[in-house]
Amino acid sequence: MSYFLTADGGTESLRARVYDLSGTCLGTSAVPYATDFRPGRVEQAPEDWWRNFVTASKAAIAEAGVDPQAIEAICYATTCCTVVALDENGRALRPAILWMDVRAHAEAQAVLDTGDAALMLNGAGQGPVSAEWMIPKALWLKRHEPEIFDRAYRICEYQDFLTHRLTGEWAASLDNVGLRWHYRNRDGGWASGILGKLGIPELEAKWPQRVVAPGEVIGTLTTAAANELGLSTRVKVVQGGADALIGMIGLGVARPGQLAMITGSSHLQFGVTEAPIHAPGVWGSYADIVYPDRWIVEGGQTSTGSILNWLGRLTGGPLDFKTLNEKAAALEPGCDGLIVQDHFQGNRTPHTDPLSRGALVGLTLGHELHHVFRAVMEGIGYGTRAILDAFGRAGYTGTEMTVGGGATASDLWLQIHADTAGIPVRTPASPDAPSTGSAVLAAHGAGHFTSIDEGIAAMVRPGRLVEPIPANVARYDEIYARYAALYPALKEVLT
Repeated sequence: MSYFLTADGGTESLRARVYDLSGTCLGTSAVPYATDFRPGRVEQAPEDWWRNFVTASKAAIAEAGVDPQAIEAICYATTCCTVVALDENGRALRPAILWMDVRAHAEAQAVLDTGDAALMLNGAGQGPVSAEWMIPKALWLKRHEPEIFDRAYRICEYQDFLTHRLTGEWAASLDNVGLRWHYRNRDGGWASGILGKLGIPELEAKWPQRVVAPGEVIGTLTTAAANELGLSTRVKVVQGGADALIGMIGLGVARPGQLAMITGSSHLQFGVTEAPIHAPGVWGSYADIVYPDRWIVEGGQTSTGSILNWLGRLTGGPLDFKTLNEKAAALEPGCDGLIVQDHFQGNRTPHTDPLSRGALVGLTLGHELHHVFRAVMEGIGYGTRAILDAFGRAGYTGTEMTVGGGATASDLWLQIHADTAGIPVRTPASPDAPSTGSAVLAAHGAGHFTSIDEGIAAMVRPGRLVEPIPANVARYDEIYARYAALYPALKEVLT
């Protein structure tokens, strides 16, 4: 038997899982780590990641009941843009700057102001450049902690830290660098022009110089890592990447015309194309970052599930989701005239406006909590449609959307997404898309499949399909026009 160890290094914990060649998860374990939250700043200790990786891996293997010597390969997905400054031995010089840390907002604007050709990857050069991304954070280190910047042998990511600890190799994931470092795999490589214009050309030498695509073997376990994990030094370490993108593999979204939507506190939408697309309101397209010879287009909503959490706090919550779903499902589409603009933390795409704000429009004394609850879901559905419309204007039309994450727990929300988008919505059989995707990559890297697509066919099983209801689609088409009119109207008031 062949077994594969995966890890999902998330924001709050690291979860390890063991899979077999059928894609069945045999054992799992999650270990939380501490996070230091301060206004605009979020940090973690990289050594905690390693300790949790070892602890969770051993527990997952024990739960799976497999011989540790039967583990053939390891692959992992981690948060993207969690930046670490490391010495030559891979030891952290300071706490890691977590992906959601936005202290580098001024530096993000400085990157955008360079006007460099590498910015074509984001909105056809119109932006955004996020304070969360690699270059702004590295520039912040240069400006505010120059001694750390100068001492750093490597400035890289969570993913790369684990890779070095496991293999002794310095290797960046093509997935991460193509997605958030302005790396252009087909045209120019590293964003040297941006670095030169910012006055930090030396940053390029501090990045891992080896770039490895997802599914390719980085190396094997060092003796030290193998001893800590109780595994063989023959175990292959296979490149993974950003959790949401590796989640595309776990959702089985690999063909042009398919769409992936990763849901949670925010929504991320991804499409697969056979040719590059660059357009305002669309992020990407990114060459080869998940699948060879394919491009990924991206959209995103900043606030989605987090709006429902906000509603719970507002009402003294937690919300009774079962009752609210039942009552909201009995309402007609449109919630008796109530429309929600879902920009509670600004708009990521297609408007890319951090100053836009959320709104509840059409309130009457007859509206109750379940009206607002459903209207929030509908508003998020309209926001998703706005992104899919931007994809369409850019030349990419999705025919089916596979959804992973929190929204899959609500039949109502899935139906609303199908009806507002006007396309079928599918859920995977396994909800753990980043881990399942990592298992596919591990098996491919170990030589069991000739391609990632072949691994998906063997290890990823589709769940149920939610078809759009034609009458609802027609009704939502009418309401969507009013939703779309809210943004320009409210922009006049709010700015």
